[in-house]
Amino acid sequence: MPTGPTTTAYQKMTDAELDAALAELESQANDLRALNLKLDMARGKPSPEQTALSKPMLDLLTSSSDLSDQGVDADNYGAPDGLPSARALAAEILGVDAANVSVIGSSSLNLMYDCVENAYVHGIGGNAPWCQQGEVKFLCPAPGYDRHFTVTESFGIKNVPVPMREDGPDMDVVREYVEHDATVKGIWCVPKYANPTGITYSDEVVRAFAALTPAAPDFRIFWDNAYCVHTFAGEGDHLLNIFDVLAEQGGEKNLVYEFASTAKVTFPSSGMAWVTASPADMAELRHAFSAMRVSPEKISQLAHVRFLKDAAGVAEQMKKHAAIVAPRFELVERKLTEGLGGLDVASWTHPTGGYFVSFEGPQGSAKAIVKLTGELGVKLTAAGAPWPYGDDPADTNIRIAPTYPTLEELGQALDVFVVAVKLVAARLAKAERA
Repeated sequence: MPTGPTTTAYQKMTDAELDAALAELESQANDLRALNLKLDMARGKPSPEQTALSKPMLDLLTSSSDLSDQGVDADNYGAPDGLPSARALAAEILGVDAANVSVIGSSSLNLMYDCVENAYVHGIGGNAPWCQQGEVKFLCPAPGYDRHFTVTESFGIKNVPVPMREDGPDMDVVREYVEHDATVKGIWCVPKYANPTGITYSDEVVRAFAALTPAAPDFRIFWDNAYCVHTFAGEGDHLLNIFDVLAEQGGEKNLVYEFASTAKVTFPSSGMAWVTASPADMAELRHAFSAMRVSPEKISQLAHVRFLKDAAGVAEQMKKHAAIVAPRFELVERKLTEGLGGLDVASWTHPTGGYFVSFEGPQGSAKAIVKLTGELGVKLTAAGAPWPYGDDPADTNIRIAPTYPTLEELGQALDVFVVAVKLVAARLAKAERA
């Protein structure tokens, strides 16, 4: 993981050089402010070009379509785990047994919430509900996905930050917490093209997760494999299948809930989402889900299976996405390198998949950069959002989400961002001399 700079080029300037640089940057900022831009890089959303790729799916089902799937009627109640073909497709994508997959709804985040709620209200594996156990903690690799942290925070669960490294969470820290503190009940993970760093967990990190021996019998890893098929450059990264690693260890281990969806494959909020776990954990989750819903929305599942067909079909769909997404990430890399390279004011990640770039500025700069960028017409994710409670202790990290704007808009937004970074870094250097 890149870290922020310790000494910037502005700090090395003479007073006269720094004053001249500040005057030039203030002038550039005023010019940008006068453009009255209204650009948005706040969330990792697919662009309209990307969602258009799936519009042909809308033509596959009509009033005369056969809505049956291996003996299940998609237009009626039944199949609480989802259509057989949908479960098979989800299982093929993740490399797991379809018998251990439930395809429910369109949002994997909803499923994660349901799993936390079940543990909090009813308990896991015969243990007392979390709400009856006093203080409960969840580990949060940071920088990480803010909506994960919001889920556990909403239950009053204490979110505990864990450092992210270039190969995944710091497993020495994870192991110390998980194996010696029974109040630690879970950890949030985005193991492939992590949000926002874009890194993929190494084989060693995945094996270390599988080898954990938790102090709490109701500890679970929330393995959010949201970007498992979202490569946009080259061959992409390889992620070990954590269930294969668990199987290699022998015996059944109730340790992992894995989630994924088609949110950024087809239509966000109008696709398929699923969860898989050990047979025992899935039996418990199915029991919990049966009280929440009668059956999932299966017509959408049927349309997705007929459109995507199988894992090979998903791969072809994602190549089309990559053709749209890759130029945006290439533009981010070029603009940041051209604008900030050599100034020692920033570092950033260089992902080959996923939806984000993680940016590190000088210490104490992130909030000021985001504020100034907003004043100049570009909306960014709030500084600190990738940390539990929005508290980035060094105030350095900013999540860049380049997928939604057009290339022209993205170029404009990045030009604004670069000026804001330089101006804030120069102001900090000036303030140090006061």
